[in-house]
Amino acid sequence: MDKKNRDKIEIVIKYWKNRDILFLPYRPALRESGGVGCTHSAANLRDVLSDLIPKEQTRIKNFKQQYGKTNIGQITVDMVYGGMRGMKGLVYETSVLDPEEGIRFRGYSIPECQKLLPKAPGGEEPLPEGLFWLLITGQVPTEEQVNWVSKEWAKRAALPSHVVTMLDNFPTNLHPMSQFSAAITALNSESSFARAYSEGVHKSKYWEFVYEDSMDLIAKLPCIAAKIYRNLYREGSSIGAIDSNLDWSHNFTNMLGYSEPQFTELMRLYLTIHSDHEGGNVSAHTSHLVGSALSDPYLSFSAAMNGLAGPLHGLANQEVLVWLTALQKELGGEVSDERMRDYIWNTLKSGRVVPGYGHAVLRKTDPRYTCQREFALKHLPNDPMFKLVAQLYKIVPNVLLEQGKAKNPWPNVDAHSGVLLQYYGMTEMNYYTVLFGVSRALGVLAQLVWSRALGFPLERPKSMSTDGLMTLVGAKSG
Repeated sequence: MDKKNRDKIEIVIKYWKNRDILFLPYRPALRESGGVGCTHSAANLRDVLSDLIPKEQTRIKNFKQQYGKTNIGQITVDMVYGGMRGMKGLVYETSVLDPEEGIRFRGYSIPECQKLLPKAPGGEEPLPEGLFWLLITGQVPTEEQVNWVSKEWAKRAALPSHVVTMLDNFPTNLHPMSQFSAAITALNSESSFARAYSEGVHKSKYWEFVYEDSMDLIAKLPCIAAKIYRNLYREGSSIGAIDSNLDWSHNFTNMLGYSEPQFTELMRLYLTIHSDHEGGNVSAHTSHLVGSALSDPYLSFSAAMNGLAGPLHGLANQEVLVWLTALQKELGGEVSDERMRDYIWNTLKSGRVVPGYGHAVLRKTDPRYTCQREFALKHLPNDPMFKLVAQLYKIVPNVLLEQGKAKNPWPNVDAHSGVLLQYYGMTEMNYYTVLFGVSRALGVLAQLVWSRALGFPLERPKSMSTDGLMTLVGAKSG
């Protein structure tokens, strides 16, 4: 056999060996180059990153040297006034949002993640620990690696006493997201990165301390979130102790006071699918922006949570439930398609929107909606609220298409998540965005580690006045 054919066979064998462990459809070069995406058997996440980061630094350095001056898009006046919509202006490694396909985490769709990521014993939904490993390394983890993350987070979970005191002294009329953000900011007292920076650590080591802070923060978030929930809705009862033999989601549901195994499964799914949605959304972009000032992960993530709390971002699932409840109250139990259609039209004609439908980027049904729908069809097919959501799914897109204003008439993630939480007894709608926040930490903090590892600079785009823009394009003012 000649050398050329032997090389071809070796490449095929190598491909299929890798495929058994990992399939990265959009990033095959990484497996060959040894960058993010090549496989490692080590269970310690920091050790894996220590091996990956120098290779990725070299890969990006070479890419920038060759293509750094290449034009990748055109900026229009509409984009400047339209919230920078559609501008290519950020590097965000952990996920990509395709208008037609939906979110991909390091190249994997949600159904692929549901299939490939490790699950709890007897469980069917992916463990968020596995998704975090995937987001931060580009690798599908082994069960051993996921178990290591579970135990590591359990070990780091304890809250400092001053944060507990702070949470216990918040007034009950302070919104759960305000409490959540404030407590995260107060955790800044524990920042390894802030301490190392003040001592003059070399910038090549920044990522190591951001990693430590990120692992600590993710570990502590369920405790903060559960403490807020118990204080507001369970008369200040104790959240109990962390069990090092349980996964992150299971400990969280235990601390919240929910023992139904299906609710824990739902939480595993919820915390996985809400984790990341590329870098341009408000919470992801905020953490990236604040982090670029070398603010530590606690300050960066707290800022992100203040963005998530807005009604055009994470608060949207609460608005969906308010609208659904009003619909149910006005129309009663089972509703004909025709009456439902009239109600939707009345909503639109009054100048309001149908909450949960449409998306700034997606042009199809949100895959996060679809997987929640599949969960509901399996576990609560006869729930009246789910039936209502399913009926809306059949009717709303056609009405929006008929109206002619919506670029995307399909449901997004918010159209479904609240109904599932309500079914299992979590009826406190004000709290739902806190759950979203616990999940979002996985994506934005994984990216923050890489932002510091790759030496991303202070983010500082150029702003212009309207007069300046008019001068730039040769328009007459006034």
